[in-house]
Amino acid sequence: MTEQQSAIASTAIASTTVGLEPWLDALHTASKRLRSATDALSDEELRRPSFTGEWSIAQVLSHLGSAAQIGTTVLERGLAGDRTAPTREDMLPLWQHWDALDAPAQRAAWQEADARHLDLLDALDADRRRTLHVPSFAGWISVTAYAGYRLSEQSVHSWDVEVALDPAATIPPRETALLWERLDLVATRFRDAGTLARLRPRRLSLELTGPSRTLLLDLDRELHVRAREAVRPEGTLTGPAESVLRLFYGRNRPQDPVTATGSITLDDLRALFPGY
Repeated sequence: MTEQQSAIASTAIASTTVGLEPWLDALHTASKRLRSATDALSDEELRRPSFTGEWSIAQVLSHLGSAAQIGTTVLERGLAGDRTAPTREDMLPLWQHWDALDAPAQRAAWQEADARHLDLLDALDADRRRTLHVPSFAGWISVTAYAGYRLSEQSVHSWDVEVALDPAATIPPRETALLWERLDLVATRFRDAGTLARLRPRRLSLELTGPSRTLLLDLDRELHVRAREAVRPEGTLTGPAESVLRLFYGRNRPQDPVTATGSITLDDLRALFPGY
């Protein structure tokens, strides 16, 4: 069994099955990888489009940096027992500040904000890692759940940058494994409501490779990824776990080795999962 196979096979859909440490380690790994990919980029290269097309590489770094700054704030509030989640009105001036920076400054500010955020997480003692909760848009959540949200942002947006520089870039095995644990949460929240209404009710079998694993994509009034096989599915989605994961995050490419058979097409799934 390869590293990717063992990593993904050892995890389940629910992220509550692991503590903070795997998520924090993955955040560090993703941060170092992105720093390595962008440290030496020229001003012109920083202005190149990322995978999203709407944002340049520098703008992706700005997005991650502002998110790290907001994350530091919610961690500090959690440590103080403050349940007040940042509001959009709180964040607008912060976003405007980051948007006004030029490309090199966005990179430098991301590096600073990211380091401060990770330092604060690293400083949590064993008791805090078990018991700390923080205020977020999702409510009063555990620091482990919070780290899951951060990893979704960090890993996927890092790939947006890396693949713009190297078309062969992939999300690494350990990060892929962890992101599969919380994919139901992401897919349920970021599906396109109109497309879901058009496609439901249907069941799609997810036939993953690397490692071999079968899951259920259940399309009904709500959408869920379930850790069981589909009974009489109307279609099948087949591909490597990393490639299928990116499809759910709105990052499928024509060259990705993902196929859909039955009554639901890849175009349907691309519309269902437009990404963020």
